[in-house]
Amino acid sequence: GIVSALMPQDTVITSYRAHGFTYALGVPILGVLAELTGRKSGCVRGKGGSMHMYTKNFYGGNGIVGAQVPLGAGIAFAHKYSGDGGVNFALYGDGAANQGQVSEAFNLAKLWSLPVVFICENNHYAMGTQADRHAASSEFYKRGDYIPGLQVDGMDVLAVREATKFALEYCNQNGPLVYEISTYRYHGHSMSDPGTSYRSRDEVQEVRQSRDPITGFRDRIVGAGLVTQQEVKRIEQTVRKDVDADVKKAKEDGEIGVEELFYDMYHTNLQPAIRGISPWDLHEHKNTVTPVNQ
Repeated sequence: GIVSALMPQDTVITSYRAHGFTYALGVPILGVLAELTGRKSGCVRGKGGSMHMYTKNFYGGNGIVGAQVPLGAGIAFAHKYSGDGGVNFALYGDGAANQGQVSEAFNLAKLWSLPVVFICENNHYAMGTQADRHAASSEFYKRGDYIPGLQVDGMDVLAVREATKFALEYCNQNGPLVYEISTYRYHGHSMSDPGTSYRSRDEVQEVRQSRDPITGFRDRIVGAGLVTQQEVKRIEQTVRKDVDADVKKAKEDGEIGVEELFYDMYHTNLQPAIRGISPWDLHEHKNTVTPVNQ
């Protein structure tokens, strides 16, 4: 929903839930999957893994909870400073909404009237705690106080797209917005979380059946006569086939050499070598790929 409304100069930064944005902003499926498996076909050569994926106008993929929010304010400052007309979308979860650095970013963004949309992706359970148990106020779109806020149905692709369009029109003229995009995750927070200790299986199944954004959008476009059920089925079959093929490639692809771990660390390396774990542990630095987002 967000990416479909973005202009070429707009930017996105998010947390470690970066996979969907990475693909939607131009990285092929193999580039995402091979990054997950640590292979050289990954979008950052397998060095970033699940949490650190990047592409043009996309600044990751950040592993520290909430840290991407002030970075997003900084990117918005760059937009304003350069006058390129871009707006930054800085996304964080409902758990990260309680971080102090989020409030600090709000303050500076409003003070300097930065073109940034702070988006709380509220899945209602953070890492595994229901929102009303970890937040004194679970109306996250009101957290901006002096920044206008909107609540958006994150399970409706078109609602998210229209909210994004509004933000693009608003922010360059008026400064920041705070969005709470209400969504839901079907699985646990991580591999070690079954996702059922703080909610019931029936709840998860009910959301899948009644509010799923993909099946909901599919039913709407079929109902509107934009596509037929047979066309949708062919698309689904093609997607599954393509993903299965790329999963196979991502598992079979090779890893980079150990020496490459020290490559592409800097745009311009000012030192003759990169220091390892000790002063005499020195490694050659090379730029092997063209930098993006310079």
